[in-house]
Amino acid sequence: MDMDDKTPQFNNSYGQQLSGFYTHLQPTPLKGARLLYHSEPLARELELDASWFTAPKAAVWAGETLLPGMEPLAQVYSGHQFGMWAGQLGDGRGILLGEQQLSDGRHMDWHLKGAGLTPYSRMGDGRAVLRSVVREFLASEALHHLGIPTSRALTIVTSDHPVYREQAERGAMLLRVAESHVRFGHFEHFYYRQQPAQVKQLADYVIARHWPQLVGQEDDYLLW
Repeated sequence: MDMDDKTPQFNNSYGQQLSGFYTHLQPTPLKGARLLYHSEPLARELELDASWFTAPKAAVWAGETLLPGMEPLAQVYSGHQFGMWAGQLGDGRGILLGEQQLSDGRHMDWHLKGAGLTPYSRMGDGRAVLRSVVREFLASEALHHLGIPTSRALTIVTSDHPVYREQAERGAMLLRVAESHVRFGHFEHFYYRQQPAQVKQLADYVIARHWPQLVGQEDDYLLW
């Protein structure tokens, strides 16, 4: 794929600064993947012109192509499910592709959901189906327009790849963006493993990235 001066710029500070908090992993493309829909308003916010949603550039949304600076990885975290401590969870079907650097200085994570098996998939298949992807797309946009901070969905990819739930369904992928994909469960993972140094390392990373004005202040951890 030809790149030009309008190609989004990426790095992955999470991968570069938090060794041991993830597994490097490439997306596993779907068979016969094709772009079904994209959010034009969000694309404009991310400084993407219309060419990014036509072939061959659209291969990015299906995990078939990576952009310069992307370092895909699956994050590990732990947490509670259905009111019970579930232990280690992690990105079972999602991959953090990288952090886009916007011209105004902001950074936006690009996270591809339905991207295939990871070390954290447990009994899952690492895939998403079209109905669940559409539901997340609509829910995230509804929350955004209600003024509730959330991840937002940029693209929906459908495919001819069969994914089996109660019955065979079309495999799909969702590219979602957010200022961060760090969860409360990332802290829980290292807290319950009695690894306070890693909890502090993660807290320092989050503060430096999202509240840099607090770096070095005596009470910076009061955020938590």
